Amino acid sequence: MEAQLDHIAQLLNATLDPQQHRKAENALKEEAKKPNYSLFLLSIVSTATQPLKTRLSAALAFKNFIRHNYVDEEGKYKLPVQEVQTIKEQLVGLMISSPPSIQTQLGEAISIIADSDFWERWDTLTKDLVKRLSNTDYKITNGVLEVAHSIFVRWRPLFSSNDLNREILHVVDTFGDPFIQLLSIADQQIEANKNNEGQLKGWLDTMSLLVRILYDLCCQDIPPVIETHLQAITVLLHKYITYTNPIFDGEEDEATQLETLKSDICEVLQLFTNKYDEDFGQYVQEFTNNVWNVLSSVGPEKRYDNLTSKALQFLTAVASVRRHAEIFNNEQVLSTIVEKVILPNVALRESDIEMFEDEPIEFIRRDLEGSDTDSRRRASTDFLRKLLDNFEALVSQVVFRYINHYLEAGKSDWKAKDTAVYLFIAIAAKGAVTAAHGVKTVNSYVNVVEFFEHNIATDLLAENTAPISKVDAIKYLYTFRSQLSKEQWVTVMQPLIRNLASPNYVVYTYAAIAVERVLFLTDANGQHLFPRSDIQPFAKDLLEHLFALIEKDTSAVKLQENEFLMRCIMRVLIVMKDGILDCGAENVLSHLISITNVIKENPSNPRFYYYHFEAIGALTVGSVRYHS
Repeated sequence: MEAQLDHIAQLLNATLDPQQHRKAENALKEEAKKPNYSLFLLSIVSTATQPLKTRLSAALAFKNFIRHNYVDEEGKYKLPVQEVQTIKEQLVGLMISSPPSIQTQLGEAISIIADSDFWERWDTLTKDLVKRLSNTDYKITNGVLEVAHSIFVRWRPLFSSNDLNREILHVVDTFGDPFIQLLSIADQQIEANKNNEGQLKGWLDTMSLLVRILYDLCCQDIPPVIETHLQAITVLLHKYITYTNPIFDGEEDEATQLETLKSDICEVLQLFTNKYDEDFGQYVQEFTNNVWNVLSSVGPEKRYDNLTSKALQFLTAVASVRRHAEIFNNEQVLSTIVEKVILPNVALRESDIEMFEDEPIEFIRRDLEGSDTDSRRRASTDFLRKLLDNFEALVSQVVFRYINHYLEAGKSDWKAKDTAVYLFIAIAAKGAVTAAHGVKTVNSYVNVVEFFEHNIATDLLAENTAPISKVDAIKYLYTFRSQLSKEQWVTVMQPLIRNLASPNYVVYTYAAIAVERVLFLTDANGQHLFPRSDIQPFAKDLLEHLFALIEKDTSAVKLQENEFLMRCIMRVLIVMKDGILDCGAENVLSHLISITNVIKENPSNPRFYYYHFEAIGALTVGSVRYHS
């Protein structure tokens, strides 16, 4: 046994050497076929005399082994029952006593096991966790709570069912009272250690984990133990949403334990406001004031980004409940909201500009595809639009005063112009921007065509416009594309296409995105707004230019980085059909084959090669239709 243990440890060390990695990995696969392999890995993890990197490698190997070898597709054990039982007996205690990097791996392994076994085949887990909680050592307690949260968080997206309710009830019966007690203990420890930085941060982490678990426990329904103690819990939430400590002054970049805790509290407040207004409604007014004060006090530093977003999401939840939303139904209140909260968080920041310049494809995806769900801009927009849903005339009136102010300032400052355009789009667009038609319904108090003609069209046409102003103009057309008539589109189509010649990555990509979506547009009869006859005169040059943009960098990864360009090529070919034969079909095919030969070596962007093969299909269909 000792020999096998040493052999496995040596193989784990060898995997860390690039020259021996592949051979060692293959040898470990053979070891994994032998009995008790998982227990040997846990033994290595628990051996303090082993180097940390070896123990971490063993923990990672254990997690991956469990992922693939614990149960089959029907949930039956693939390991001997005795081995399974030993794993369960050792794993929680080992995880809690291990260094943080190892804790993470073993915690994930516990979650994997819990997915199949909790709670009926591992009904001792919750008791085991409760038994290990410490009132004095936050490191031990946080390890336990991390495991608990990793198991309970699985409930959040699930639909209610009898089985799920039984599982939650099982947890609450065991975990509920200790949870309530631990809230009070963590609060006492934070007070006792308010001048001890290490202990303070550790116990604030504890409180954060408890707040996340509060969300877990209440995500389906409020358990009786929470309902009974709801007033005491709200007192704690009030305390920590407003908590300050000079220990955290001076931080700028990363969120501290304090911002993390406040963000977690805002998530719980949002859940309770959305789901349990009957129980929680009496507390909403005071929490709204608390969160408003938080928003008014935080700065533009990156450390506050997530907190700002979560706070705005809570206010959006408040505005979604009509009886609570009335607190915003006042011109002075709305003006204060716009000045103190909306404007500071929709204005472009240095980090946005840096992303625009240094990571253009990431900027585009975050902006257009909604991957910026936790950004300040997105959260501010959602809040503003929810206010607009309730008080359309008043919100439009208030916001337009600021739009006009920033339009005036924008004559000499492109950042101010960007703020004006962003605000207008935020209040003009009602509902989601659909993939097919953009905004389908607009605010009745604004005129999107008139605003474009008076304030934005020149940015589309002018040569010396700032790149972000160009992008704003193109994005405006993209957003409101279904609000423009065919005649209006005819006047802007050529200027839009000319922006494909911009040297700026984001500008020409946005132009391609907008062109593709306009070519996709259809009228009430299902006919393309721009049929083949409209694009035939410039299709050949358009395709050549798009291919040139894609093929600027012929490395496999860079060539397939920008799927938006390939999607535009695909759309042109689909609209052109057999008319492509008059635009150099052989040349188009040559480009597509060349791209295939590059990306086959290292396919890295599924969306790019999906559009690429769709383009090949469209070209083939057009050719077959012509010859038939």
